[in-house]
Amino acid sequence: MTEAIEQDGEPGIERLCKTRERFIAAPASPGIERIEAQFFGNMFSPHRHDTYALGITMRGVQTFNYRGEYRASNPGNVIVLHPDELHDGGAGTDDGLQYRMLYLEPALLRRGLDHETASLPFVGDPIIHDPALWAILASVLGELESDVDPLLRDQFVTDIAHRLSQHAKTPLKQSRYNASLQMEQVRAFLESNFDRPVLSHELEQVADMDRYRLIRHFRARFGTTPYRYLIMRRLQQARALITLGQPLAGIAVETGFSDQSHFNRHFRQAFGLTPGRWSELAAPHRH
Repeated sequence: MTEAIEQDGEPGIERLCKTRERFIAAPASPGIERIEAQFFGNMFSPHRHDTYALGITMRGVQTFNYRGEYRASNPGNVIVLHPDELHDGGAGTDDGLQYRMLYLEPALLRRGLDHETASLPFVGDPIIHDPALWAILASVLGELESDVDPLLRDQFVTDIAHRLSQHAKTPLKQSRYNASLQMEQVRAFLESNFDRPVLSHELEQVADMDRYRLIRHFRARFGTTPYRYLIMRRLQQARALITLGQPLAGIAVETGFSDQSHFNRHFRQAFGLTPGRWSELAAPHRH
């Protein structure tokens, strides 16, 4: 069992082993993903997610390029990466890196805001020192082998939304027209049809608006475009199948990609690793 996270860096977290690199993925929960990564060197090539990525550095120096600047995070800091922001990732020293990350869908984060139509919080600095936010993240990242209790899940989403709003300097621009219901319907349609080609006119019918206006409203609400959202749903399913040990050949078709090269390219763009490398790192932790 993974031991509790301690912010002061004292014993209580598994120590890095120089001969071992690994990824650990927690049980899936609606709207959130939780992982631990432990590695050496520059692991992730430039990629981007359609979720908020909230992390705590546990051991080592966590380095990444983000919005045109080189960043470095030490233990005790919180990392906040926004949807669709390009970034890479690596260990800043020869001692390696260990961190845990929470990926939170903007739709879920929005539910934790004081007002349903409020803009998504935009935090300018990707590395912040916030003991309260650190503790909130540690409460759900401390035991990756366990499911998140539903009541705790609702609580930490609300708490995270509050803390991010406190740090937000330039929130995303809010549209005067509230298309929240239509956009939720579009999102539900994409999730139900992620494994097949979805055409623009289908989304227009769901939202009852033209495709360009739809894209603007969808991005304002969820921090990404319908196309990117669809691709990420396919990739999340593909990653789950890889973690279960299914052969890479066939996963592309099963998750709606036109061919293997299309799948490989999008997987690397989203996660910074090839499907084969992800499979290698996940293999030791398959049950």
